[in-house]
Amino acid sequence: MGSVKKIPMRKCVGCGEMKSKKEMMRVLKTLENEFILDATGKKNGRGAYLCFSRECLEKAVKNRGLERSFKQSIPAEVYEHLKEEMDAIETK
Repeated sequence: MGSVKKIPMRKCVGCGEMKSKKEMMRVLKTLENEFILDATGKKNGRGAYLCFSRECLEKAVKNRGLERSFKQSIPAEVYEHLKEEMDAIETK
């Protein structure tokens, strides 16, 4: 009897696609109310998932997906910081 391992699925707040957790990055709200990108998916805090593409981040900004996930308004400088972190991850 072989056991099939279940793959955890998450929904992108930008495009709305369901993908495996490993194919996505996590936008994290820390206890200090700071927003960071967590590519490992293992840091502590409340998280929302995004695809590894700048288009999905821009869609999440436009449709306020991150604001809905965190149930609070997010300042523009946080989005700029997330875009810079996304560029740094994409260039690695």
